[in-house]
Amino acid sequence: MSFSEIIQSDKPVLVDFYATWCGPCKMMTPILHELKTALGDKVTILKIDVDKNTAVVGQFGVQSVPTLIIFKQGQVKWRQSGVVQAKELQQVLGRV
Repeated sequence: MSFSEIIQSDKPVLVDFYATWCGPCKMMTPILHELKTALGDKVTILKIDVDKNTAVVGQFGVQSVPTLIIFKQGQVKWRQSGVVQAKELQQVLGRV
């Protein structure tokens, strides 16, 4: 399934644009795991390596990592750069 097909989902898709060399990006891994544990199948979480997926990065104008974008039915519903805690992400996902 392609990226554009995944983000067309009726349920929210949280995309974490990250880089392997990025310290704050490493901090997001346990946060996203906590979020997935809390929400289960209510959300799809996708990690995109910015160094390996330059087309998608360019398409969404990602300039810093980590950048988190929530898509629903192909539309950007929320976007933020930097580390975001699981509780905050859960609140945002509850609103989209």
